[in-house]
Amino acid sequence: MDGIIPLNKERGMTSFDCVRKMRGILRTKKIGHSGTLDPNVDGVLPICVGSATKVVDFLMNSGKIYRGEITLGFSTTTEDLDGEIVNQKPIITPFSEAQINQAMQQLVQPRLLQIPPMYSAVKVNGRRLYEYARAGETVKRPERHVRIDYFKMTAPVKYDATHQLQKIKFEVGCGKGTYVRTLSFMVGQLLGVPAVMSDLTRIKSGGFTLDESYSISQIEAAVHDDCLADVMYPIDHALNDFPSYALNPNQWKIVQNGGFLAPQDIKMDSDQIAVQFNHQIKALYYLNHDQGVYKPLKMFSVK
Repeated sequence: MDGIIPLNKERGMTSFDCVRKMRGILRTKKIGHSGTLDPNVDGVLPICVGSATKVVDFLMNSGKIYRGEITLGFSTTTEDLDGEIVNQKPIITPFSEAQINQAMQQLVQPRLLQIPPMYSAVKVNGRRLYEYARAGETVKRPERHVRIDYFKMTAPVKYDATHQLQKIKFEVGCGKGTYVRTLSFMVGQLLGVPAVMSDLTRIKSGGFTLDESYSISQIEAAVHDDCLADVMYPIDHALNDFPSYALNPNQWKIVQNGGFLAPQDIKMDSDQIAVQFNHQIKALYYLNHDQGVYKPLKMFSVK
């Protein structure tokens, strides 16, 4: 059983909860996920089964799209609504959409510097940041660069005069490792007010959209009806960005034994290629320029 199931994760579950649930449904232990979602976030969570666990990194590199909401006027320990309020500043005069858009566009960068929140799974000295936070300890958080492809408002900005808050509906396209909670907080920093991410849904990940994803109950039904293939995609889906080369029977025997392939036989202008046999991708090969041969980068199947 090998393939990728785009799960529509419901709120209230951790990503590992989903993996554990899927192991029970599919009756196999070799299952992983592509990109953690916090319990209070729903949306697309690609589940890799069997040898598809080898393509997790490729799914994560494909980028993600989120839709959510930022609330201006207060901030929390977790940078979302799960944490305790640590700063408040009533929004007396609402920001214009032009001001908000200007702040958001400042964050659209190929290498935006972010500091992950204390309540996150990033490891420092062998411990996760949230472990330090729960113990009341402070530690220097590692800076990281993330890619923000676009960041835009998706609805008119709303002002809550009663509570003196302002809410921004947004959509963001970003690379792996991006903390949208922190991105929301950074919008507030640029505007000079505390801010928090107040809602989030991942609408695309690993090349799968929300419309292409399935709930746990739908996956359970597919297994019960013996039609798992209806909800599972082949490993090839994660490798669409690589040029593909069809092996002949002799080359397939070489690949099965982890052997090298001659560039003059391949005749492709690419340093990395996905080699396939019988219309299935079997491995990724890379061109070793020093030796002048294609060598195995990652094997998926030798059968």
